Amino acid sequence: MKKCIALISANMHRIPYPVYPLGISYLTGYLSIHLPDCEVKVFDFNLETYDSFAAFLEGHAFDLAGISLRNFDDSTHTYRANLFIAHYREIMRIARAHTQAPIVLGGAGFSVFPELIFNELNPDYAILGEGEAALKELIVALSEGSDPTTIDRLAWRDADGRFHINAAGKKCGTNYISSPALHVENDWAAYYWNSGGMLNIQTKRGCPYNCIFCSYPLIDGRTVRTLDAKTVVASIEELYFTKGISYLFFTDSIFNIHKEYNEELARRLIESRADIRWGAYFAPHNLTEDELKLYQQSGLTHVEFGSDSLSDRQLEHYNKKFRMSDIREQSRLCSNLGIFYAHFLILGGYGETDETLDETFAHSGELGLTVYFPYIGMRVYPHTKLCDIALREGLIRSPGDLINPVYYLSKEIDPATIEPRAKATGQRWIFTDDEPSPVMDRLRRRGKKGPLWEFLRY
Repeated sequence: MKKCIALISANMHRIPYPVYPLGISYLTGYLSIHLPDCEVKVFDFNLETYDSFAAFLEGHAFDLAGISLRNFDDSTHTYRANLFIAHYREIMRIARAHTQAPIVLGGAGFSVFPELIFNELNPDYAILGEGEAALKELIVALSEGSDPTTIDRLAWRDADGRFHINAAGKKCGTNYISSPALHVENDWAAYYWNSGGMLNIQTKRGCPYNCIFCSYPLIDGRTVRTLDAKTVVASIEELYFTKGISYLFFTDSIFNIHKEYNEELARRLIESRADIRWGAYFAPHNLTEDELKLYQQSGLTHVEFGSDSLSDRQLEHYNKKFRMSDIREQSRLCSNLGIFYAHFLILGGYGETDETLDETFAHSGELGLTVYFPYIGMRVYPHTKLCDIALREGLIRSPGDLINPVYYLSKEIDPATIEPRAKATGQRWIFTDDEPSPVMDRLRRRGKKGPLWEFLRY
């Protein structure tokens, strides 16, 4: 009998722009190939309401409902912080009231806080990390009436109420997929293209670095897996020719990890019939001028550097593998080539002092025509070195405290002084609490595509 599966994107956060629910599209594409008798219906809370969600569930006899949780909060430590847990509770309440299907959670938000969210929302199952193969195995097991609790990276609760997360194994955990199929809904593509000015796609999964605060290894793992370049470019061509998408953002944790793969991808893009522009997150080191030229030929227009600090002492505290000299050089290369670049920084994090802040502010004038996107303080995530520090210093009593956002702010600085000191440098700083730019709104209404922060540099 044909199975009917619901895949639901729970995200409603639209600042600075709505982000396309990429995970749902990869899941849909994978199931269409590996379970062709399975009908998948999708739902996106950025386009819909609670009432339409109830009607969606009532309108189909679903055999399983998968809910993707992208974020847990908006990563803002101030009074304007936006928490999403109440929204997720309401989704679960409506789901339980309007379908008898087992409910499965997944997505980046779940992978960062698996046990906390499982206890809070009480799904039937959840999947940690890369979800395509595990979801397929779960659908098959439930359909056949077999025991699903041996599936890799599955979270579940036993009859005694004990919580379990299975380790990654050979079944679908360590043999990661390399050629994910991207299925993009026409209505979704039109909405995100018109309102966000871009769509997103992956070329790699996993992050090998050990920054003290970062959640990416929790989401994608530490093993870097490059996705088949030919398949990636084929997906890009389909987006371009069937949906008119000409700007993409590569959502890899860091794009410039694998030089040989990136060269192959860039050359395939150059040879492609699709005339696309793209941007990505980059680490501000390990890039040569020749590499940047090749990427530029393939369509690169925007580089978002995860610089985090412009003080060598702070970069060491954050366990970064680069220093200010690298940041300066990579900025120079982008400037010489006419590639737009921005720097994302963390101000007031672990180890920060007035002296290290002064170094960052002084160095901010050395990086040419750029934009700075600073975060004040560090969001504490479980299973990170920063979580261990927060426990040791008494900021939290246990990782369970992180169900509500906790931020690490250095006691050596006064956070109220950070923004005025930054603005006094005369550089372009865009803080998370700043009001949305009317310039960007006007440009978006006129059909301008891409992130548009390059228009804020002046």
